[in-house]
Amino acid sequence: MIHMGRALSSIMRLSLIGMAGAGKSFWSGRLGLKGFNVFCCDELIAEKLGSELKGPQGTIMEMGEWMGFPYKDGYEEKENKYWECEIEVLTQILNLLEKADEEEGEKTVIDTAGSVVYAGGGLLDKLARLTTVVYLPIPEKMEKEMLKAYISHPGPVLWRGLFHQRPGESKEEALARCYPKLISSRRRVYERYAHVTIDYERCRHPDFGVKEFLKAVLEEEA
Repeated sequence: MIHMGRALSSIMRLSLIGMAGAGKSFWSGRLGLKGFNVFCCDELIAEKLGSELKGPQGTIMEMGEWMGFPYKDGYEEKENKYWECEIEVLTQILNLLEKADEEEGEKTVIDTAGSVVYAGGGLLDKLARLTTVVYLPIPEKMEKEMLKAYISHPGPVLWRGLFHQRPGESKEEALARCYPKLISSRRRVYERYAHVTIDYERCRHPDFGVKEFLKAVLEEEA
């Protein structure tokens, strides 16, 4: 853990990491309302994908709809395109922060994609050097709910070879078997790079607002 001993009003650059549904976009949005400059990686990735997200009738697809499930034809190609855009986006954000002079009172938050774990050690090390990495975990008991949410409304999930359908196994059975492995593999990386971890239940307490969130970050760093 990094010990910085900063006051609440001083320089604060945060990166939020965790699986889809962990609350990254919720908290980055709340922080944005309090004056934080927000970099939403998924929005920036969608901008880079551009025309890729246009459907047959010219309508704009959500990224999860565009990418599809890992057993769909063309999934790997789209997965790689998304990953390449994610690397570009994260590189651009970190280069911007690295070149910018830090000023007293600066407030920036990076809302990373869940697949930030695949960015590679160099970029993740840089993320940890330039920002305070805040991990928002999801309890293991909720993995089944996460899988249901993914199946009913799929987001752009990068499997990176962790999905494998066995002979005689249905697609649904394969997803149910492989999804916990995906979460477990990502959890190890999230935990490795996190400076701060804020409990799932704590984040969802009605009395836990932005002030409490920032205090939790600083308390765990101190």
